[in-house]
Amino acid sequence: MAAYKLVLIRHGESCWNQENRFCGWFDADLSDTGVQEAQRGGLALKESGFEFDICYTSVLKRAIRTLWLVLEQTDQMWLPVHRTWRLNERHYGGLTGLNKAETAEKHGEAQVKIWRRSFDIPPPPMDEDHDFYTNISKDRRYADLSDDQLPSCESLKDTIARALPFWNDEIVPQIKDGKRVLIAAHGNSLRGIVKHLEGMSDEDIMELNLPTGIPILYELDKNLKPVSPMQFLGDEETVQKAMAAVAAQGKAKK
Repeated sequence: MAAYKLVLIRHGESCWNQENRFCGWFDADLSDTGVQEAQRGGLALKESGFEFDICYTSVLKRAIRTLWLVLEQTDQMWLPVHRTWRLNERHYGGLTGLNKAETAEKHGEAQVKIWRRSFDIPPPPMDEDHDFYTNISKDRRYADLSDDQLPSCESLKDTIARALPFWNDEIVPQIKDGKRVLIAAHGNSLRGIVKHLEGMSDEDIMELNLPTGIPILYELDKNLKPVSPMQFLGDEETVQKAMAAVAAQGKAKK
């Protein structure tokens, strides 16, 4: 029997998602489609009668704005919101800003898949000559991070390693205290939480596609173990189209 409920939502499509670019820590905003996705996700939660007590998100505006839109749709804009870099998307290093399909054409789809979906192989690091190095590494929102905390690139393993301490130290106590938690974050930081909850293998989590703007419900027992599979809140056609769109991002143009 479920003791707790947890809702996760990946941000809606960003402008760089729309352009099929590696985004990572670049602070791209939602596209018009992304705004609609977030609103649709909020409406699905409203129609299902979800109420929350506390919310978590990253320090990137595509996740923050998604959360705002969800809370607006559910008429819960007054809820406390905690933002942390630990829920940021994976840092794509030197790939940041590159078009995924063009990168696949140049390096091959297999190499791009390794960079995108391998568990412990990071992309090339972002050096000081990179177009977005100053934009990201010198941003004041990261001024308090130590040199070993501020990444120049991350594998999925690295992303999970910095997201899980926040999950364990900050979010888990709130859930166990009976708080109804909503997390609006990114594909890879949310993968880390899902992997932890479900005990998924490194290989299986690499293949998991989390659709944009689709709320995911977990019903958890007192030990925070799922009592049933994750549930996507929304109509089946919308969910499948969203998942297919994510899977196609790293393929070369035909």
